[in-house]
Amino acid sequence: MPHSPLLVEFAVALPVVLLVAYVVARVIRRLFGRRIALELRTLTIVSFLGISVGLLLSGIFFYGLRLWMPTTILLAFGCSVGLSALVAGIAAWIRRGRVDVDVPAVLAAGESDRVEFKETARWNIRENRKDPRMEMAIAKTVAAFLNSAGGVLVIGASDEGRAVGLDRDLATLRTPDHDRFELWLRDLLSTLLGRNAAALPRLQFTEVAGATVCAVNCPPSPKPVFLTVAKDGGSTDLWVRVGNSTRSLGVDEAVDYVARHWRPSVLGALTGTGPTR
Repeated sequence: MPHSPLLVEFAVALPVVLLVAYVVARVIRRLFGRRIALELRTLTIVSFLGISVGLLLSGIFFYGLRLWMPTTILLAFGCSVGLSALVAGIAAWIRRGRVDVDVPAVLAAGESDRVEFKETARWNIRENRKDPRMEMAIAKTVAAFLNSAGGVLVIGASDEGRAVGLDRDLATLRTPDHDRFELWLRDLLSTLLGRNAAALPRLQFTEVAGATVCAVNCPPSPKPVFLTVAKDGGSTDLWVRVGNSTRSLGVDEAVDYVARHWRPSVLGALTGTGPTR
């Protein structure tokens, strides 16, 4: 017999609880699909908290229950599913009023100052390998849209607007699914553009002609977004859209662009409405 049976019981229960929370989160995520923008790890945390609530209720309202008793397990599992479904439902309700991008129409219209297509986000088609330069190109385009009038980047589409899908990019991920792709893309943008900027774009996965593409809908940023191009963070660039292209501005150009694009308004300062665009 172990000297501390409660510690042994807890050590066994913890990975089981984490596994159950993960499974519940995946099921809820699959049921709600793209109606919610919550990441899998967020739902896993919510599911884990639901299990904790169930265990707490078991201890408060039922006398003599132990961890592995059926009543305890059912109550913990039920609270996990209930809380996860509640949070997902609220997230879906909040998202309900947001208008998705009409991806087929965007692909049919072609590239412009507000639209750009990228076949891949990680995979170099010519060299047939994963290439960090592809990732940097994605970050530059997103930064340029944020620093300009906004726009839509469609990943998984050729220059001609033909949907080719995300299979090559998904194959480079440890878990080849859209949730992992979204998580990777958010992490990439957080690293290169900063967390605040990375939270601005809205990601939407849409099936077009049998292939799934990712539309990154970028609103105009309320402040300049700089791309970090050095590992030490000491070198940053300001990228903007110029016609159908993405362009980096020099120091003098960047200063002038920021002064014009995010110019403070005397009237806004007096009335409290802030900067004008």
